[in-house]
Amino acid sequence: MIELELLAPAKNLESGIAAITHGADAVYIAASKFGAREKAGNPIEDIEQLCSFAHQYHAKVYVTVNTIIYDQEIDEVQNLIHSIYKAGADAIIIQDFSILKMDIPPIALHASTQMHNLTPEHINFLSTCGISRVVLPRELSVAEIKNIRNKTQVELEFFVHGALCVSYSGQCYMSQALFNRSANRGACAQPCRLSYDLIDEHGNTLLKNKHLLSLKDLNLSRHIDELVNSGVTSFKIEGRLKDIGYVKNITAYYSNLLNQFIDSNKDYKRSSSGRCTYSFTPDPEKSFNRGFTNHFINGRILNQASFNTPKSIGKKIGKVKGVGKNFITISSTENLNNGDGLCFFNPQNELVGFRVNKVDENKIYPNRMVDGLHSGLIIYRNEDFEFEQLLNRESSSRKISCELKVHFSPTKIAFLIVDEDGITLKKELSNSFEEAHNQNILSQIESQLKKTGNTIFEIKSISFNASYLPFIPIKEINRLRRELLDELLKKRLLYHKREIRNIQNINPKLPYENLTYKSNVSNRLSRTFFKELGVNRIQPAFEIQEPDDNVELMVTRYCIKYELNLCPIKQNARPTGKLYLKNKYGIFPLVFDCKSCSMKVMKPKN
Repeated sequence: MIELELLAPAKNLESGIAAITHGADAVYIAASKFGAREKAGNPIEDIEQLCSFAHQYHAKVYVTVNTIIYDQEIDEVQNLIHSIYKAGADAIIIQDFSILKMDIPPIALHASTQMHNLTPEHINFLSTCGISRVVLPRELSVAEIKNIRNKTQVELEFFVHGALCVSYSGQCYMSQALFNRSANRGACAQPCRLSYDLIDEHGNTLLKNKHLLSLKDLNLSRHIDELVNSGVTSFKIEGRLKDIGYVKNITAYYSNLLNQFIDSNKDYKRSSSGRCTYSFTPDPEKSFNRGFTNHFINGRILNQASFNTPKSIGKKIGKVKGVGKNFITISSTENLNNGDGLCFFNPQNELVGFRVNKVDENKIYPNRMVDGLHSGLIIYRNEDFEFEQLLNRESSSRKISCELKVHFSPTKIAFLIVDEDGITLKKELSNSFEEAHNQNILSQIESQLKKTGNTIFEIKSISFNASYLPFIPIKEINRLRRELLDELLKKRLLYHKREIRNIQNINPKLPYENLTYKSNVSNRLSRTFFKELGVNRIQPAFEIQEPDDNVELMVTRYCIKYELNLCPIKQNARPTGKLYLKNKYGIFPLVFDCKSCSMKVMKPKN
């Protein structure tokens, strides 16, 4: 059977445990340093604890070491990877090729999307380097993924939900150029979320003060079947900086979707064990979102960007019916509550928000009356107070189902328990047992054996071979049940096997002769790695030496011309001439590569 994995983000230990209990088959988390989210570091002790928790369910933990590395950090990174392996992690997610030259343990290596895994040729090269999985660019279509699947052997991981970088990952240098904060070092200042003017070559302003590079959030929940059929086996949720409520809600939502797919497609199964029971109904629109897009999954589409705001707009809940002196009425099918956060776009298309102070039947009393409210206005809820309260409590239980067989005799009680993965455990208690005269004792024993409490197990069925019915004190039954489940858990942990990287027969064959700054070579080990493969010219990483001319700060598949119906090829629009983005940080020339259907944001000329 083909295993499908739901991969959830973990900002910290608490979020990681929440992701697992809400249905994740694996989580990805940063160690103390060198993760692509600088503010999401964690001590090794927490990673070790997370591994122990996850492995109970045969879920996995991947640790991010996916920044570029400087010379003075090589020994530190090498030691960190040894610590990660010792903590029990199942794989590390990497960007820098220097790791391939380090003396590291045989931990599995996954290629971060920061490695720009765009073509089958590049992915096959990574495979020859001993990498067993690649994280594909978010910009790919189903057809392109299928082509990669047909030409490669590695596991394919793909983002299905969360924030979108407008640039190809690993190819964005705008934050470094403007703020000396490198995206390839986990310190992105998010210049894509800033506002810009769009101007033409004559200085005319076509759009003013709009968030022209700010994409909506990815939501591929309607495309799970297509992605499975294209060869994706790991479905990744973005969000290592998101709060725990976001992780719970989005993980639960996609876990349900994968289960629904598997229930109808018997050739597939989840890669970890257990089923979840939730105390809430998952809904992605109730968590942080900028509006949703399916990006390029079925080709280029309009309405990918959120020009008016980079902030969360939440869920559309209805329209304003009327405006009173200190209240409004809304036509909505949603239940509103005190403490909800509502928002709308004013006539200037600026996002304006307020909090609900009181709800009285159909009247909503804001904490303050804001300008711009009028009849017919669309209202969004970007904070659902009651929903957040549900998520702040214990909101899921994940249980592994078991079957228990019990055999009684005058001198022995024998248990045989089998969990859903086929792991079995036998336990016997030898003693002289008096025969029970109360015929209800069997139902009492069954009731006590099913009380699994806070364990990860759920006993779905119990069968008895009871030609002789012994008298057993309740406390003895409880003790036997606890010991049985404790021993089964220990056996499950022994059955969790980590993938061991095969370091034999590694023979990298590089499909390039020269490397530009966009290959992100930032240290001596990476240079040595590529030189040994016959590379003639290696340009230093942008962070090491900023190039002088024709510097591409971003390469994006998203195209402002197409978004504005100005594409001369696909939309038959009249040529616009040269276009530029402008804000207080500079004037950025836009280059449109119509052959590859991409856009480049160039460094301003001095």
